[in-house]
Amino acid sequence: MTRTSVGRFVSEEARGKFLEAYDRAMELWPDPHEELDVETTYGTVHVHRYGARTGDPIVLLHGHAGHASNWYPQVAALGASHPVYAIDTLDDPGRSVQRVVAADGEANASWLGEVLAGLGLERVHLVGLSYGGWLALNQAVHAPERLASIAPLDPGGIEKVPARFYLHAIGGLLALLAPRRLRPALGRLLANPALSSPPEMIAPLMLGMRAYRPNTRPPARTFTDEELRSIHLPTLVLLGGRSALLRPRQARERVTALIPDVRAEIVQRAGHGLTLECPELINEHLLQFISALEHPVAR
Repeated sequence: MTRTSVGRFVSEEARGKFLEAYDRAMELWPDPHEELDVETTYGTVHVHRYGARTGDPIVLLHGHAGHASNWYPQVAALGASHPVYAIDTLDDPGRSVQRVVAADGEANASWLGEVLAGLGLERVHLVGLSYGGWLALNQAVHAPERLASIAPLDPGGIEKVPARFYLHAIGGLLALLAPRRLRPALGRLLANPALSSPPEMIAPLMLGMRAYRPNTRPPARTFTDEELRSIHLPTLVLLGGRSALLRPRQARERVTALIPDVRAEIVQRAGHGLTLECPELINEHLLQFISALEHPVAR
């Protein structure tokens, strides 16, 4: 995961166009929601907040090249009983501004820990998709102090990233060039829900891929057995049955064997983007998991 440069837009004009599209995408979120900036050692981290004022907070980490609007199918459901915070990760296009390289796992845990501290959050349920899932696992390994639980969704770091994942990504980009009426069918064929997502959400993704450097990163480093064994938090791992990133059965076997307090399930009809493909089911899984931790059944 070693990086040598900070993320940046190719020009201020490109950044301006991206941010216009980003703001339109955030209109997919329910109102009202707040926007916050947290200063860290590594840069300014932008955060969106929605939902209840009481209850343990749920903190959301999007996938690579994504942004906070990607969580629009989850925010209302999760926010009904919890404060919800969605973070623009430092090394992806968004409203966060990176100034110092976060070169390894410890550095990534450091900036995220500073964000949680800056928001005054002491006990959070950390939910991450894909690379965000890697960040959630990484936080549990290196800096679990402010975490009540983690929920990595089809996360990086369980297995080596396969070649098919990159082919799948290229196929998705090519499919975006197809007529809009054909995209939902292609999305089902490729298990790529972005192809049928609202155009407001797709626009900043496409602009970011063209105008943000570096727009690629080394593959998420696979966690060692010792690192996964060191996670002593309640953990929910949801895996897409049609994932392009993971072999779901093998991934489930690995996390079940190594993480002491884990519940791992395969969502059979979903691909890597399971939060967009079957949002109601994912919301139900997350809320049941968190509710069971907050209201344990007496034995």
